[in-house]
Amino acid sequence: MEIPWEMLPASTLQGLVEEFVLREGTEYGATEHHLHAKVAQVLDQIRRGEVRITFDRHTGTTSLSPRTNSM
Repeated sequence: MEIPWEMLPASTLQGLVEEFVLREGTEYGATEHHLHAKVAQVLDQIRRGEVRITFDRHTGTTSLSPRTNSM
């Protein structure tokens, strides 16, 4: 199920994005990005509708994934 980001408290959205960024690893190319910059980039992508938040009821997990153009 897709979760509209606007329905999440700001602290929950922030925590979700931070956890996502931290679990994605540290390979970001030639330049090192700080955590707050990476989090800001993902938040911007969510707000622009490029990334969606989904929740799987069966596993109890939340994921972020690119939105496909086949809507």
